[in-house]
Amino acid sequence: MTMLHQRAFRKIDRRVRMTWAAVEADTFLVSYPKSGRTWFRFILSHYFASVAREEATVDLRGMFGVVPNYDLDPVRGIPAFRYRHRRSEVPLILVTHHLYRRSLFLNRPIIFMVRDPRDVLVSAYFHATRHKHRFVGGIDDFIADEEQGALALVRYLNAWGWGLPHHRSIVLSYEALTAETEGASARVIEFLGFPPRPELLRRAVEASRFEAMREREIEQGLPAHTYDRGDAESLRMRRGVAGGFRDYLSETQADNILAICERQLTSAAKALVSKTGLRLD
Repeated sequence: MTMLHQRAFRKIDRRVRMTWAAVEADTFLVSYPKSGRTWFRFILSHYFASVAREEATVDLRGMFGVVPNYDLDPVRGIPAFRYRHRRSEVPLILVTHHLYRRSLFLNRPIIFMVRDPRDVLVSAYFHATRHKHRFVGGIDDFIADEEQGALALVRYLNAWGWGLPHHRSIVLSYEALTAETEGASARVIEFLGFPPRPELLRRAVEASRFEAMREREIEQGLPAHTYDRGDAESLRMRRGVAGGFRDYLSETQADNILAICERQLTSAAKALVSKTGLRLD
């Protein structure tokens, strides 16, 4: 078999395995990067590990064994899921930033996370410049960047605004999760078909406090990520504040982001954004 044939075979094999994973998934947890996914994944991981009487195993590394990524990575992806024979207690929730494609998500239920675009882009800027080191320039340059800035976010939200009605779904905003963490989390657990257990959920929310998670990240880091954990702006748990964009963006910059969203987002995408409390014309 030639190298070309081997690569083609591996690509087909991966596609088949991903399709089977989608068939097996109980739901997908979907978001644009920097929308609060790591925080909510930790809450769900701690909660369902507690249901399985294994909460002590959950940290920023162990959480992938409870709520894995929608990929084939052995440490963070589907192979890491450790409750295959306990699905009545712990659902298979696959986490992804994938753009919407019906062939990827089939007819499975979706938990869609959304956050104020201004906060998303500020957090994405620090992630790109200080965590990943894949962008050089100021915040204005980043907002204007077609691959990582405002238009990339617009493309993502438009795709999911179109795709989400094809699925049973629940939309969770970062702002609602911040304001009412237990209540918002309980609604998602109910969406998954499980009656929330208040004491276990209270403990999961307490374990996911921003300060506690930040300390864990500084101490442990995240699997497959190498970055300066001594730089506060490079951390995944960077600030944990809804509306924190005001400390980084001028009024003109913030208005520019809103103007792009108002011009470029579809009505369905604007409806998703409205879950954050932000109304766009």
